[in-house]
Amino acid sequence: MVLIVEIVLAVAYGLLAHLAAAWRSDALSLAALLSLVALLLAAPLAARRGWAWLSLAPLVAAACWLYAAGHAGIPLLLVPVAFIGLIAWVFGRTLRAGRQPLIGRIVGALEGRPGEPLAPELAAYTRALTAAWAWLLGLLALFNLFLATIAVPDGLLASLGVAPPVSITRTQWSWFANLLNYGVVLGMFAGEYAYRARRFPGRYAGFGDFLRRMGALGPAFWRDLLR
Repeated sequence: MVLIVEIVLAVAYGLLAHLAAAWRSDALSLAALLSLVALLLAAPLAARRGWAWLSLAPLVAAACWLYAAGHAGIPLLLVPVAFIGLIAWVFGRTLRAGRQPLIGRIVGALEGRPGEPLAPELAAYTRALTAAWAWLLGLLALFNLFLATIAVPDGLLASLGVAPPVSITRTQWSWFANLLNYGVVLGMFAGEYAYRARRFPGRYAGFGDFLRRMGALGPAFWRDLLR
């Protein structure tokens, strides 16, 4: 149930953030911020974590203060940077010596051998793929930061009274940050599967079977994976 709520809130945030930028609406920016707060706290609130309940009122108050000050849209510029950068770090940290790369852990779980060593060729591939995801997401985060910096009229530089040497509109920023980012990630995901199906044939009945087995790992597996 919590996962469904998180999915709904994530979709709501993306839609509200995009409309806030396209329509330059502070009210929609506030709604996007509040949906983001709800998304971040949904799981710990459901688990009755004390820190989550203590954080709820200050975060809502901060969002309302930013709205009253006319700056509710500024945090939205940095959300894609922070989120994508965090996921890049999650991938990258598993490449340290003595740790199993993140993709290797997923493949091991899909094949029913969680925690066990993979075959050498597959282990090398999953390490390289984990590094590729870390680099892709890291570069995406930097590109999102660059776009947030040069957006006008209320990007990071413009908010400081500095005219960027090159600029894009806030709507153009939003199309990339709130929508096209996902297209890049989904394209990488689908393209890598197609390549892997040819290099390591016979593991899945098809793309649908692969997605079904990924989903069957369950929410607990995915939450533990990102810790």
